[in-house]
Amino acid sequence: MPNPTVVGFSGNFTRPSKTRGFVDQVVRDIARQHGRSASTYDIEDLGPSLGAAKWARDLDGQARAIFDSVVNADVLVVGSPTYKGSYTGLFKHFFDLFDPAALRGKPVVLLATGGNDRHALIVEHQLRPLFGFFEALTLPTGVYATDKDFSDGVLRAEPILKRVEQVVGEVGLVLANRSPAGVAAG
Repeated sequence: MPNPTVVGFSGNFTRPSKTRGFVDQVVRDIARQHGRSASTYDIEDLGPSLGAAKWARDLDGQARAIFDSVVNADVLVVGSPTYKGSYTGLFKHFFDLFDPAALRGKPVVLLATGGNDRHALIVEHQLRPLFGFFEALTLPTGVYATDKDFSDGVLRAEPILKRVEQVVGEVGLVLANRSPAGVAAG
C-alpha cells in the first residue's frame, strides 16, 4: 500500500494567514505522528482560474493539480476563516467543483478560525453539513480557534492544542482501520 497522504486546504485568500498556519500545523502533526506525507494549499495557490471555473475541467494546470491532490488524499484537513458566520465564498466555490461522490468515505478534519467565540459553531453548522453532503467521513472532533488562541501567528492556546491532539488521535484510529492489517484484524 502506498504511503497515505495528508492534504490540507485552507479557505484563506490573504497571506500571512492564521487559518493556513492552523491547517498546516494540524496536517504536519498528523503526518508526523502517523508517518505520512503532507501538503497544504489555500485559495491563493489555486490562482485566477478558480473564479471563472464552472467545472473542474475549467481549472488551469496548477489549480487542477491541487484539486486532484484533494481528491486523492487519504486524509483531508480543511479550514476556513469565518466571514459573516460561514466559510469563505471561494472555499465553497472550490468544493462546488467536486463531483458529489469524489469525497465519499474520505476522512476529513474540520477546522475554522474567527475573531472571537461568536462564530464557534461554524464547524458544526457550516463545515460538517457541507462535507456531509459529500458523504465524507468527518472526524468527530472539530476545532475552532480565535485570534486570542494565537501568538505571532502560531496556535498556542493549550485547550485548542489538546483538541488538535484529540483529532490527530482520531485520524490514527481511522488510518489503522483502513490499512490491510487493520481490515484483517477487524
